[in-house]
Parts: sequence; C-alpha cells; structure tokens
Amino acid sequence: MSNNTEKKFLTSFDKSYSSHIFFKRPDKYREIEKQTKNSENLITSGSNYSYAPIGFEKNTLSIDFSSFNRILDFNPVKQEITVEAGLTILELLKFTLVHNMWLPQIPGYPFISLGGIVATNSHGKSCDTYGTIRRAIKKIKLFHKTHGWLNLSENENKEIFELTIGGLGLTGTIVSITFQLEKFEDISFYTDIEKVSSFKDCLKKISNSKGEPNLVYSWNRADDLKNFGKGYIFRNKMIKKKSTKKNNLEKIRKKKFKFPVKLWNKLSLNIVNNCFYKFQDMKKQSFEEDFVKVIFPYIGNEEYFKFFGPKGFFESQIIISKENSELFADEFLSLFKKIKPTITLFSIKNISGNQCYLRFENNGICISFDFVNEKKNLFFLEQLDKLCIKYNGFPSIIKDSRLSKQTVISCYPDYFEFKSKLLNFDKKRYYRSKISNNLDL
Repeated sequence: MSNNTEKKFLTSFDKSYSSHIFFKRPDKYREIEKQTKNSENLITSGSNYSYAPIGFEKNTLSIDFSSFNRILDFNPVKQEITVEAGLTILELLKFTLVHNMWLPQIPGYPFISLGGIVATNSHGKSCDTYGTIRRAIKKIKLFHKTHGWLNLSENENKEIFELTIGGLGLTGTIVSITFQLEKFEDISFYTDIEKVSSFKDCLKKISNSKGEPNLVYSWNRADDLKNFGKGYIFRNKMIKKKSTKKNNLEKIRKKKFKFPVKLWNKLSLNIVNNCFYKFQDMKKQSFEEDFVKVIFPYIGNEEYFKFFGPKGFFESQIIISKENSELFADEFLSLFKKIKPTITLFSIKNISGNQCYLRFENNGICISFDFVNEKKNLFFLEQLDKLCIKYNGFPSIIKDSRLSKQTVISCYPDYFEFKSKLLNFDKKRYYRSKISNNLDL
C-alpha cells in the first residue's frame, strides 16, 4: 500500500462484521489505474448500505467511488441515460423526473449508489412488473486491474457483462452505466389496503395479484403464533393523473444509522404491531400517497434499525416458487412454534425474472424476515436455510451475511459456473470482499 492510503474502521449495515480497511477515494479516471496498481486485494465500495459486507474486507483496499457522481449523457428520445457509478438513486431521480422519466427497479433507500445496485442486481417494490435492475441495464464501463478498461453490453464482452450484473463487484470496478428509463409523466400513486388473516391467506392473495400493473406488497405480524401472518396487503396503483402531492425529493436528508440500544423484543414488537395494525384500520381503504413515501419507505423510519442495538440484525429474503409456497409456509410455522424466534419484520411480494449465476432473481414469491441478532434466532435461521434448500428457494446473498458456502451452493445451481468463469477472467482473483471470501468465490 502507498503511504497516502488511509485506514478506516468500517462496519456492515447489519452490524455482523467490522474491520479496519485500507481506503482510497479517487476523483480522476487515471487515479483508478494508479491506486489499484500495487494492490493484490481490492474491492470497490459504494454507499455501504448493503446489509452484508460486500464492499470491504480486512486488509483489503476499498476503492470509494463516491467522487464519480456525474451524469455523462442523456438521450430523451431513446429514454437512455449514462451515469457514473457513484451517483446515488436520489440524484438520478432528481434529474429524470424533471424529464418525466424514472428508473423503477430501485431499492427503498435513496442514497444507495447506482454502481451498487448493478453489482447486487437490486430490486424494489416494482419487482413483479419491472423485475430487477438487470432489465434496465444497457451498457457498463468496467475497469479491471489486469484487463484495463472494458465496455460491456449484450453485444460487447457479453460474458463479463452477465458476470458483472449481480456479481458482487468481483469482476472489477463498475465505472459507468447506461440505463433504459421508463416514462413517468403525470403519474399519481393511489394506495389500496386489503386485510389478510394469516400467512397462507396472504400468500394466496399476493400470488393471485401476479401480473397486476401495481406495486403489491404486504406487512404481516410475526410477534406470536396466533396472529402469525395477520396484516395488510398494500397496492400502490400508478394512475395517469397529475399528482396533488409534491415528490419532496429536495427535502430528503441523509441520516446516520446509529444502533445505540436494543429495544426490539417480544413486548415492544407486540405494542408496535398493535398500534400499527389499529392505525391502518382507521385509514381510508384508498388514498393518494406521495412519491417519496411509496418508493422510499425507510425515509423517516430510520429508527426501526436503531432499535436493534449495537449487535444489529439479520435479514432473510427468499424467493420461493408459487407451487412450493404453501408447503414452505406449513413447515415455517412448525419451526416458529418450536423455536419462537423474534421477528421484527415480515413482508411478501411477487418477483419476476430469470435466475442466473448468483443473482437474486426468479419468477416466484419473495418473502422477507428481519431478526434480532441473538442465539435463538441464529438457530432458527439455520433451520430456515434447510427449508430453503428443501423447497428450491433462493436466499439473498446481499441481505443475509451469515449464509454459508454450502447453503449457497445448494440453492444456486450456477455457483460453480460463476466461480469458474470469474476465475478464468481474473486468474489471480484480485477483487475480494468479506462475503466473497466467506463463499469461497
């Protein structure tokens, strides 16, 4: 490492892993080449909002790409935009919405970098209608320590293009991306609410909504067996009507996610869930919602993460086929009854796509659970891994930092093909992170 390399202490968003890392923040393209030249182990770091530590590792050089945040080209006729990878979702939308366009395949926090959503093949509430970000990517410019500057697309370096999307940053530094935008002119979001009585009732209704041109997702109770799965389905309908509500993007401010004290437990969850349930009961069944609240649900609700305390949390996000979903639910409930884990969040939505390599993408039902980081819950998650394997599910690697190599191999049939092609491209495996080392990639 060069003398002017900084050293900093970094922690993953879920608080599962912390380490001192070497750190560089280049602001010119030639500095990317220069600063990677003498490093044998490196990785590109985005906004560090990935739950799992995919952007750093002990004694590895993390290239912070936040200075590369420009819009390079915009073609309103083709509805294409080329941006540097350090640009955030928020800054992209501030520009595109002025031109009545947007990128619908975005996760629910506005300060995530665009390079990060490509490396993780991210999705948002629209993942049934619009799929994952893979569908919107036209081109990628990549820098690799050995191979230099590469243009990637369906027509140029296609194999590396496919490896890079959802490739966890292991093919090199994503420098810029060209996205295909969607029209968003005079659109209002109207939200409909529907009650569900149980896990299975919710699965059935979510499954029946497959193909709706709406953002459909649920909030379900998981604080006790009697009420497990009781909750609401929300349908955010995009209606061609000029909104009476401002998008409020200019008012969004970044907040620090401190985890000062653990407040989530069985009692506090029961109180919060009861209050939220009754609050939803009092609302109209259909109402207009502003853009920020629909697309970025965690804005203004950062306290949710603070209440996990300094030990943090684990999230399990799994794609299960429609055919296997009820059997999965039966065994999940049986496990829940035996172990009684503390689940703080439980949500269901449809997802569409074609699974490839290590991408969290397929046609099926996406189920998410958040857990307090404690021994009993970790044991429950180990049993949930077995359930995921049994019913051919796909667990999200970027959300669940404790996934084992064996679980990933058992769930992702392309694991060895991805690893082989990655090694063929980068024979010395320069680009590494804590997660890639855990999974032996």
